[in-house]
Amino acid sequence: MSTASTFRIGLAFLALPLLPAQNAQRLIKLEDMHAFHEVRDPQVAPDGKWVAYTVGSVDTVADKSDTDIWMASWDGSQQIRMTSSPEAENAPRWSPDGRYLSFLSGRTGGKARGSQVWVLDRQGGEAQQLTDVKGRLSSYEWSPDSKKLILMMGDRDANDPDPDVAPGGGNGRGGRGGEGAVPKPIVIDRYKFKQDVQGYLTQKPARIYLYDIGTKKAEALTPEDIETGAPSWSPDGKSIAFMGKQGSDAERYNTWNVYVMEARAGAAPRQITKYDGIHSSAGRGRPDWSKDGTRVAYTLSSGAKLNAYNMSRLAVVAINGGEPKVLTESLDRSVAAPRFSEDGKSIFFLEADDRWEYPAVIPAAGGQVERLTKGPGVINSIEQAKDGRFVVSAASDMTHGEIYAFESGKLRPLTHHNDALVAQFKLGATEEFSCKAKDGNEVHGLITKPPDYQQGKKYPTLLRIHGGPNGQDAHSFNFERQFFAANGYVVVNVNYRGSSGRGEKYQTAIAADWGNKEVIDLQAAMDYVVQTGLADPDKLGVGGWSYGGILTDAIIAKDHRFKAAISGAGTALPLALYGVDQYIIQYDEEIGPPWKVGLEPWERISYAFLHADQIKTPTLFMGGEKDFNVPLVGGEQMYQALASLGVPTQLVVYPNSFHGITRPSYQKDRMERYLAWYDKYLK
Repeated sequence: MSTASTFRIGLAFLALPLLPAQNAQRLIKLEDMHAFHEVRDPQVAPDGKWVAYTVGSVDTVADKSDTDIWMASWDGSQQIRMTSSPEAENAPRWSPDGRYLSFLSGRTGGKARGSQVWVLDRQGGEAQQLTDVKGRLSSYEWSPDSKKLILMMGDRDANDPDPDVAPGGGNGRGGRGGEGAVPKPIVIDRYKFKQDVQGYLTQKPARIYLYDIGTKKAEALTPEDIETGAPSWSPDGKSIAFMGKQGSDAERYNTWNVYVMEARAGAAPRQITKYDGIHSSAGRGRPDWSKDGTRVAYTLSSGAKLNAYNMSRLAVVAINGGEPKVLTESLDRSVAAPRFSEDGKSIFFLEADDRWEYPAVIPAAGGQVERLTKGPGVINSIEQAKDGRFVVSAASDMTHGEIYAFESGKLRPLTHHNDALVAQFKLGATEEFSCKAKDGNEVHGLITKPPDYQQGKKYPTLLRIHGGPNGQDAHSFNFERQFFAANGYVVVNVNYRGSSGRGEKYQTAIAADWGNKEVIDLQAAMDYVVQTGLADPDKLGVGGWSYGGILTDAIIAKDHRFKAAISGAGTALPLALYGVDQYIIQYDEEIGPPWKVGLEPWERISYAFLHADQIKTPTLFMGGEKDFNVPLVGGEQMYQALASLGVPTQLVVYPNSFHGITRPSYQKDRMERYLAWYDKYLK
């Protein structure tokens, strides 16, 4: 029986196991924020008996996060911690011969230079450092014969300390690591020259290297003029497929295609797709080989002009050339993580649908898409064992993310890192809702009620807006929702136009028209919760981060019923960020340079700042000091405008922080300030 037919026994309900209620259940508290574990990246051992995965945790005393490697037996009876160093370990991978469990780590033992590949011998012993490369190593994959690795590696920043020279050693490089060292001037010659966390893009793009385990030698496979990503080995180990972009205008249009090359230095990459849009080069878009090595499955998007609203489709192309075949043209939902079945007759993938995400399957020759689970929840990763079984990471409104075996159409828990903690809590129920916007659009979202919700009582209500905009609020455990609900708030999450999960037309509806249709949808949701008697119309709050912060600015300039707002990492004057943030490609392709299209489209999307005198809502602005994604200037400008107008406002800046606030104490501080601001003005 083929793998595909095995899964066609029937739909599996995504009914993640709920732990029995404890007698002394309590409300969730701020102190619980960092007690959860992030369980991710499941990898099945070659013999199918074990699953390796990562467990992220927070050390509140050291004020840092850590990630370790764990293993679970396939029957779920054992969970074993494999690493426990103070440095993070990520990307667990099994050597195909089953001897090693490898991982990436920046451990300082041996001659480590940043992240390196380390290995644990399954016969026993401490982890040993395998690679010792000088570049910025970001990912790796074992060859089928376990004798080589492919490494994704970029050049090291010239201002980084030389690992071969002790601090203050006088190497003359002006590195940041030496005592009294003076950083070198930053010289920029790229079109897109900034990226959050990475900073100024002065290095050449990452390349693929071939690492021979026997000789400890790394050789570059791809030339410098091809930017590469997401490499994967052919089943016979003779070739590599990867996503790449090439040419003088490659970085200007962000156009990725599929390449194939022999796995040897000096071989010439061969482009096998020709497409003027964007292929997904992210981890969940890695090309996957058919088991006979004749085809590659990959994902492609809507096109360069609609980069911000990318809806990936599943496609297959023959390695020897020919026209690619798009398999999910009629699906109108975004797909990710394609995986061929063992017999090559089917392709499994993840489908992002309205408020949830699930695995699905389609015949490799084309045909009908079949969902493999049913019911609210989110499956956000899927890996296949050699015998066709799958392992996934999954979560729901009431269950935090864990690892599950997915076999014969059913989910079976393998890990339980968060079960005991979640069982302590009395959680608020999350329900779906839909309503009509004034222009006729059907709006979908989620409502989370206080755990002690009483029918007929009106509650202070928070509209919490997701970022992206290409994303969605889904049926997955969300601490913020539950924390606000535990403090007596109804929480409303809306998948406004621009969100994923509702099809390409829905996603692209806001192109070059930011802060308009989204606000109409958000207003409709608030009208709905007020009309149903759930929300107290005199106690409404709003807030969000990133695009959620942008929409917060937009809605309080048009709707005066909100008594409190929190705008995190947002902006209301996009023209001021042209060349200042990382979105130059989107600005030029979607809006157009102001000297080419005039100021009208820029003024239209800057309504909130240009009409700041319409804002009456007390607003808290927040951001990271070193954010290159949505730079702090966006919040600073709005803070200054409201301060000038005499509207109650405050600006909170998190030092040395990027767009995503990662320092645990800052994360806790942010949530504490959220609640205090809302309580002050709504209670």
